[in-house]
Amino acid sequence: MYAFQGRVRYSECDDSGRLSLFSAMNYLQDCSTFQSAELDQGINGLESRGLAWVLSNWAIEVERLPRFGEFVRVSTWCYEMSHAHALRSFLLEGSSGEQLVRADSQWFVLDTATGHVTRVPQDQLVYLSDEPRLEMAPLARRIKVSGPATMAPHKTVKRYDLDTNHHVNNARYVRIATNALDALGIDVPLARIQVQCRTMALLDDVIVPQVHACEDGWDVDLTDKDGKTYAIVRLQK
Repeated sequence: MYAFQGRVRYSECDDSGRLSLFSAMNYLQDCSTFQSAELDQGINGLESRGLAWVLSNWAIEVERLPRFGEFVRVSTWCYEMSHAHALRSFLLEGSSGEQLVRADSQWFVLDTATGHVTRVPQDQLVYLSDEPRLEMAPLARRIKVSGPATMAPHKTVKRYDLDTNHHVNNARYVRIATNALDALGIDVPLARIQVQCRTMALLDDVIVPQVHACEDGWDVDLTDKDGKTYAIVRLQK
């Protein structure tokens, strides 16, 4: 397990004075990248080999988002790794050990030259922990949207949307989805969030949010102009 301590900054809060969902996801992502640095892998640890870890599936459960000034502890551990993928848990806790945000995730290694998933290199077992999977709902294999869609305003990918892999950062997809619901006057549910990434969105790509009702919330299918899905974000109460 790897962990770091933090304190909620004003710049990370939304208009309620609490850590925004986008900032909470960044805490989780920062934790895994800090771990890579500690293990001498760095944020570009596989880049020289033409490889990159990519996130394909997030499940996030929110008990409570901490307020401005609260001290928090963020931890992560890889509880399963095979030649095909890695599974990783994340936990955001309050100063008393209260579980605030839990997350489960699935990762693949991408061959950046071909754009295809490839085998996980043996040396990546350095991430594997003895810690068990965090207790939470199962990680859904595939989100299927259904019913009529309502289009929200298009989003053109800018440089600030990209990460060091030069595609849209995982947390940005959630921000685009929540902005789409806001634009349609829909209250954004934040108890459970699922994100499934299908295709990488790159600089200057146009993302078309298509909003579908689902059980206890909304599915936001983030597609290109031809309807091909970049990512699906499910937000539920």
